[in-house]
Amino acid sequence: MKVNMSGKMLIFTREGNFLYARKSIARRNFHTVTVCFRSAADLKRGHTLFSLATIYSTNQFVISWDDTNKEMEFYIDGRKVTFEGIDYKPNVWHSVCTTWSAQTGLLQLWFDGQRLMNKYSGNGLIRGPVKIVLGQEYYNRGYKMEHSFMGSMSDVHMWDYILSNCDIQNYMNELSFPPGNVLNWKALDLSIAEGVLTEDKVMACV
Repeated sequence: MKVNMSGKMLIFTREGNFLYARKSIARRNFHTVTVCFRSAADLKRGHTLFSLATIYSTNQFVISWDDTNKEMEFYIDGRKVTFEGIDYKPNVWHSVCTTWSAQTGLLQLWFDGQRLMNKYSGNGLIRGPVKIVLGQEYYNRGYKMEHSFMGSMSDVHMWDYILSNCDIQNYMNELSFPPGNVLNWKALDLSIAEGVLTEDKVMACV
């Protein structure tokens, strides 16, 4: 059942091996990917925000925060790529968008409206079926507490193409943009574990 999550957020209430929201997608290959989401947390350790696993690699496409080195950390088919100089403040909503192309191997990160330098992550398409997990990293058919996210997530979208710079800017500014055709926050069909709550997102008063 698809649910319109507009104006809503997922709250990951505590640390745990089995606090996540996930979706399985049958046979499908990805040559390009765009992932966007907003998150807020006050964790004083690293944590995984978004992960995509396949039968070939549990670290197929992973987005994490490395609190020790203060950098955004990516794994693309097991290859690590990091982005430094990011102001990942606690208790603040952050907007993140990432694009990746199998053809060029280039990974692009947008953070709170800032476009960072392209990084090379290696070539090779994502071969389905895939398992997408929010708030945890899928690890050899299980999860690890030390990777768990505790905080709030909202506006999660995933596309099987590279979203244009203008559309990404619109996402960052909470303006109109094409919804994800793989994950769509306005028509979400995730399996949500106990301990992950759905609440209204607190909006600014005008």
